[in-house]
Amino acid sequence: MANEKIPYKVYLEEHEMPKAWYNVRADMKKKPAPLLNPGTLEPMTAEELGVVFCEDLVQQELDNDTAYFEIPEEIREFYKMYRPSPLVRAYCLEKKLGTPAKIYYKFEGNNTSGSHKLNSAIAQAYYAKKQGLKGVTTETGAGQWGTALSMACAYLDLDCKVYMVKVSYEQKPFRREVMRTYGASVTPSPSDTTEIGKKILAEHPGTNGSLGCAISEAVEVAVSNPGYRYVLGSVLNQVLLHQSVIGLEAKAAFDKIGVKPDMIIGCAGGGSNLGGLISPFMGEKLRGENDYEIIAVEPASCPSFTRGVYAYDFCDTGMVCPLAKMYTLGSDFIPSPNHAGGLRYHGMSPVLSELYDQGLIKATSVEQTAVFEAAEQFARCEGILPAPESSHAIRVAIDEALKCKETGEEKTILFGLTGTGYFDLYAYQKFNDGQMDDYIPTDEELAKYREKLPKVDK
Repeated sequence: MANEKIPYKVYLEEHEMPKAWYNVRADMKKKPAPLLNPGTLEPMTAEELGVVFCEDLVQQELDNDTAYFEIPEEIREFYKMYRPSPLVRAYCLEKKLGTPAKIYYKFEGNNTSGSHKLNSAIAQAYYAKKQGLKGVTTETGAGQWGTALSMACAYLDLDCKVYMVKVSYEQKPFRREVMRTYGASVTPSPSDTTEIGKKILAEHPGTNGSLGCAISEAVEVAVSNPGYRYVLGSVLNQVLLHQSVIGLEAKAAFDKIGVKPDMIIGCAGGGSNLGGLISPFMGEKLRGENDYEIIAVEPASCPSFTRGVYAYDFCDTGMVCPLAKMYTLGSDFIPSPNHAGGLRYHGMSPVLSELYDQGLIKATSVEQTAVFEAAEQFARCEGILPAPESSHAIRVAIDEALKCKETGEEKTILFGLTGTGYFDLYAYQKFNDGQMDDYIPTDEELAKYREKLPKVDK
């Protein structure tokens, strides 16, 4: 198909929206390692996980063999408010770069929450409501997940308690206020409202907090309040399952215009958007039907893939959650207050960690000033102010397109634009004022956290 016949935006019809989520684990010959009970070091059972998570979500979490899960009609109806989302050809960026590469992005920012997080938020809230619960608790970094979950809970009349990483609570007050507008309570973490929060504050006075800290607090509140369960916006198998709508729609849109991407790029914090974007493409790769170059992009300040170790670790700083085998910097790791708040988690999805360990995914890290340079270049060309998280993928997409300019290769590049940056103007202000710096942890710092990893002989 000639370039001029490919539209700027490829929209699927409403009836073409996925009717089932795709579970990439079903096509993995070597499955992700199971979650372990921190007390017994044995695989977590459904009964044990059911104390923390909703029953249906536990089944999704543990199922490594079912390839497709039907999306309940109630969730599909909610999705119709903002899905299908467009696949966009970045013609203006291509022209600015002077590259022969063809650049596409899957845009997930066209909803009130401003990001892809709503895809899983409504699913998890739905299953909580189905179970007859009063409400849910959660953590949030930059606030995209908390915003999405508060919106979903308001829709289903559920209570929502959010523990927001302290530095983001202070840096991103407007996202915090959106959560409160939707009826959620928002507490900066670590806080003195939980026993774990008090302990962390005593050990780390004045800390900026971390997602690991906020997870610990949210879990404590969930298990100590009848009628509540904890929900998580990334990392878990169930979240990657729900987010597969991103990749399924992207694949369908490419098929519609007769195009196949050569390279797929996604930012990586805990793995929700990257896992969702690549899922059907990775399925083809695993089945030997097609090949794709897949690149995970993470902050140099929190480099779990590129500088972490593949080991069992706690999912939270308070060490009350199950152990997951993942690429990790150590659950005690508290990153510098970088402006990509959603990419501050100390570990990576067990699914993506296993795929990376098998060499099916590549990874790279980038510094935040270079990320914001790419963000502004993209905004000036494409007219969308991207979220700092998404801008990590933009940075590498631009770099790869420039390599094509040097070599003359006509690669087709797809990246995930996970959300908009209109609540992140404090970060853009810091960049525009020349007050943004790049912090990269030293080998000595990372070694200190690795020494505290739990000893698991599995």
